[in-house]
Amino acid sequence: MLSSKAKGILALVTSAFGFALMALCVRLCDDYGAPVSSFQKSFFRNAVALMIATVVFVRNKVEVEGGGGLLNLFHRQPQPLTSTSLALLSARSIFGTIGIFANFYALSKITISEGQTLNKTAPFFTVIFAYLFLKERVTLRQLGALGLAFAGTMLITKPGFAGEAAFPLAMGLLGGLGAGAAYVCVRALCNRGVEPAFIILFFSAFSCLASVPFMVQGFDPMTAAQVAILLGAGGGAAIGQFGVTLAYGYAAPREIAVYDYTNILFTALFGFAFFGQIPDVWSCLGFAAILGAATRLR
Repeated sequence: MLSSKAKGILALVTSAFGFALMALCVRLCDDYGAPVSSFQKSFFRNAVALMIATVVFVRNKVEVEGGGGLLNLFHRQPQPLTSTSLALLSARSIFGTIGIFANFYALSKITISEGQTLNKTAPFFTVIFAYLFLKERVTLRQLGALGLAFAGTMLITKPGFAGEAAFPLAMGLLGGLGAGAAYVCVRALCNRGVEPAFIILFFSAFSCLASVPFMVQGFDPMTAAQVAILLGAGGGAAIGQFGVTLAYGYAAPREIAVYDYTNILFTALFGFAFFGQIPDVWSCLGFAAILGAATRLR
């Protein structure tokens, strides 16, 4: 039987794979037609997750009396929504949506490597916010592991900080901050017994609605290939959302957040498979640093 921490690690690595798949699809989208706006990509990303979360939520409602459904993964029954839970759901949705918009904007203006690096500040923010707002203890060893993993990410992506790219880079950092804050809200909601599928459903619906006004103003026609690719991005995002929600339901961010950096490893593998990108010596050192950081938290 796996421990809660082991389940959290497995869920977070699965999440990292899902988000890497999403990033791959977002990157491929503009190669198969005219450029598509970040808001339009965000809508598709969340629409697929919304449909999947709705199906899971309804299924759980039917099965909960028999002890089935996704809730079994938490070994707890859902609790009634309180005003505090609703406030946390709203905060999770707002921070998460800001994070997506900022990240997608950054990816449209700077390189994918730079965007991925800045987005991977999320584990830092998650641990820090969990310490500040949830009073979850963090050790120097855990902070050191996060620092080592982030250093490895920098070695792999080697971002350049050109002056004219200051605003897109700042938006990329905002994307990481928004994601980190959102994940802490997820942790707090899971601690309160809010059903994971409902957390994802609420967030996805909010993000879809937030995307509509911007998307309608300047809708970009898409090819059939682009539609299929963005549906794939939505599927990857759904895997990522369910994985991260389950992960922070099982374990505290300080124990498992470093495993979010496996996203960089998956991204590198996709880069090699789809774009023929071969890692250099510095990238290999970065991979070793990320794996070393993971072993420090065993």
